Amino acid sequence: MRIVFLFDVDNTLLDTDRVTADVRRFLSQQISPEEQQHYFAIFEELRAELGYADYLGALQRYRLAHPHHTEIMHVSLYLLNYHFAERLFPGALDVIEYVKQFGAAVILSDGDVVFQPCKIESAGLLNAFDGNVLIFVHKEMELDAVQEKFPADHYVMVDDKLRILDAMKQAWGARLTTVWVRQGHYAREPRHLQGYRAADVTLEQIADLMEYDVEKLLEATRSA
Repeated sequence: MRIVFLFDVDNTLLDTDRVTADVRRFLSQQISPEEQQHYFAIFEELRAELGYADYLGALQRYRLAHPHHTEIMHVSLYLLNYHFAERLFPGALDVIEYVKQFGAAVILSDGDVVFQPCKIESAGLLNAFDGNVLIFVHKEMELDAVQEKFPADHYVMVDDKLRILDAMKQAWGARLTTVWVRQGHYAREPRHLQGYRAADVTLEQIADLMEYDVEKLLEATRSA
């Protein structure tokens, strides 16, 4: 059986909530706490429009509203030079190597075409996944492209968002094992949990995936 393990990045392998907290602190220092709140209001508006977080796009919109705030340049450099490798969850790289004994390991992420690839490379994930990276605007709508690029008899999707796992399960059914990692705000806030089916496997942290082999994952899928 050919198996492909698909991994989300943000709050699955990378503690993006901590990254956001760091950016908030830096913005408060550079432009003021009030303007930091304004930036993140723009950030959330843009996320609602696009369906993914766009830090640099939000900076562009902020500059349009505040063309004379030259300090924003330092925020751009802070984001581009951020040490994302320091924000990987404990055991993240070990998990990637662990699943490779069973099949291919692939990043399947939402994101923009510039910052998301930079973030993945900076975190050391591009090398860890041997260059197997797919980034879409709405990944759950691109499953045909995933199958074409990485054909398999069975897929395992590891994600912190029940919405994504539910949508993929509806499309692939028994061909997919959904693994929900309860890390980050999407996995904790009730508004992001209601109305979606339970995942086949629930983990408290990404490192817990190393407690599962292929048979255990398939059994969890059959039981669900």
